[in-house]
Amino acid sequence: MDRLTKWITEHAKLIVIVFLIISLICAGLFFTVKVNYDMTQYLPEDAQSTVALKLMTEEFSSAVPNARVMMPELTITEAAEVKQKIAACPGVMEVMWLDDMADIRTPEEMLDKALLNQYYKDSTAIYDVVIEPDMEVKATNAIYKIIGEEGGISGMAANIAYSRNQIMTEVMGAASILLPTIIVVLLLTTNSWISPLLFLCTIGVAVIINMGTNVIFGSISYITQSVSPILQLAVSLDYAIFLLSSFERFRKTEKDVKIAMQLAIKESFVSIAASAATTVLGFLALVFMRFGIGSDLGLNLVKGVALSYISAVVFLPALALCCVKLLDKTTHKRIIPEIKKLGNVFIKIRIPALILVALLVVPCFMAQSRSDFFYGNGAPAPESRYGKDTIKINEKFGENTPIVLLVPKGDIGREAQMSEKLQEIPHVTAVMSYTSTVGSSIPTEFLSPELVKNFYSDNYSRIIINTDTGEEGGHAFDVVEDVRAVASEFYEENYSCGMSANLYDMKYVVQGDTNLVNGLAIVFILLTLLISFKSLTLPVILIFVIESAIWINLSTPYFTNTPLVYLGYLVINTVQLGATIDYAILLTDGYVVRRKSMYSIEAVKGTINDNIISIITSGLILSAAGLSLKMTSSMEIVKELGLLLFRGTLLSMALVLLALPALLILFDRPTARLTKTPFILKEREKKSKKAGKSGEA
Repeated sequence: MDRLTKWITEHAKLIVIVFLIISLICAGLFFTVKVNYDMTQYLPEDAQSTVALKLMTEEFSSAVPNARVMMPELTITEAAEVKQKIAACPGVMEVMWLDDMADIRTPEEMLDKALLNQYYKDSTAIYDVVIEPDMEVKATNAIYKIIGEEGGISGMAANIAYSRNQIMTEVMGAASILLPTIIVVLLLTTNSWISPLLFLCTIGVAVIINMGTNVIFGSISYITQSVSPILQLAVSLDYAIFLLSSFERFRKTEKDVKIAMQLAIKESFVSIAASAATTVLGFLALVFMRFGIGSDLGLNLVKGVALSYISAVVFLPALALCCVKLLDKTTHKRIIPEIKKLGNVFIKIRIPALILVALLVVPCFMAQSRSDFFYGNGAPAPESRYGKDTIKINEKFGENTPIVLLVPKGDIGREAQMSEKLQEIPHVTAVMSYTSTVGSSIPTEFLSPELVKNFYSDNYSRIIINTDTGEEGGHAFDVVEDVRAVASEFYEENYSCGMSANLYDMKYVVQGDTNLVNGLAIVFILLTLLISFKSLTLPVILIFVIESAIWINLSTPYFTNTPLVYLGYLVINTVQLGATIDYAILLTDGYVVRRKSMYSIEAVKGTINDNIISIITSGLILSAAGLSLKMTSSMEIVKELGLLLFRGTLLSMALVLLALPALLILFDRPTARLTKTPFILKEREKKSKKAGKSGEA
């Protein structure tokens, strides 16, 4: 450690230059990292919809439609011409319309009314379009030029195109809110005008390196791209604050700034590592999710926190030494001084606060898993072009979510019977199979190969089932279950996919991940606390306080009757636990130190007085990170995570200041017995109390 600290202080300029060069390289690499906007790609390999998609890709040249394109004021002939124009757009693989199902030269009055209304109504045409992956932006831009302002595009491809266009703008928007907030908070709570910039530079470098090194993963999800930089900045800023505070403290006793910095690095190295460890272990639990988005986000956050730690103990010391004269020139008195009497207030209200928490915990625990959940990206922002188009198309033609069913090829009679039964399922509007579209009596040899390949591959028959449900929800998932049940009646081997089927599988995968991820996060952090405090009671108390805050946070949507993104519900469990447990650790650590020379109530008072500014500063920064995501994102899942983080951080901070002191005092005696380093001996305490009473008398 001595060699390392000496090397850092002796090569400060070199370290700063190296970190800045790495940052510039990673900033360039950041733009080469592929961002994945399709959450269904993170489903496990053995999920039925994943198997179905893989089979369909191997067996059929055409894919499931992923966009609906509407254009008004057209005759049927003009609509057919527009279809050809859309088909010629870059990235468009296939366009399906009325002329694929019927002869449009037939007079309109003689066409099947249900079929006609599915594709053409009131002089308005709607097309089912297959857009190639990674070409969503180019394809939708080209289609918009054809259909103009009056037309519209909806569906997964349109959603992805919209998200691609928005994501960088929204990340920058979140940063534009968060960074000024952080600067103001730090200016109010530190004693240098320049130190907040050093903190932000330190963690900012780590964020850039983290995002650039994502190139090793090949691609990351859009959720990780949106959330990770803001979360990393917010949860690890404390590391930089702690080290620079330690440096300022040692400068009061050491004339040589290099010696002061070496001592600061030594003091901070282990304590920052302990803080980072709890955060890392909380995020690490996400890696064990079967749903791949957890691993994607978890690995990125683990890497980010590790890089922030390295930046705080290596880059910041070097940067601070290079700027030491500037730090001295910009020193000022703390605008918000230490508040020495707040501890008394929290001690006085500890019993009512604990009773309130006790009354809330059980109902909140019961309610937090009973909200109405959705499992996809959520509803589109109604003010966006994509949102407006989706509403416009659904109002005109109703919702349409196709399900693709694959069954073994060969038995036309069985296929015809199954198609008839599928048609009877509620919310199924059309079943497009060879037998229902062409007829079971016409041999495939009599038809063009182009037509036949839409329905048959070498091994499988493909049936497209149109439904009038949304992509998810009770009705949508009921249809998926009914389709799979009917298919199982006729074929032992059957596979289904499509957005509703994919989200149905996603629902059961992420629900299955819940207990595993939450359990692992609690076990990881509990073990870390056991090692840190060498106590059997303190880790349980700390986990209980933060978990109570999590339960209250996640039960709010249930009590307010607000739907909740399930992925946000799952992720915030680990993120809130890993990110805010530090507040409880900071307070408890101070309590344990003071308890060796003070009684429990005095130890709690002193600890709150000394640490409340640090806890509030950290809590305000993390909650501001959540609020910035909520305010700037148009993507429902990111907004939901932001709101949960904002509310959850404030709740964790409140419970640490209100409930934790009461619990520390309440369980003081058991803690003294079950902690390796004992508190004041009971005999001394009794004698001191008697002596105190005698003195008072």
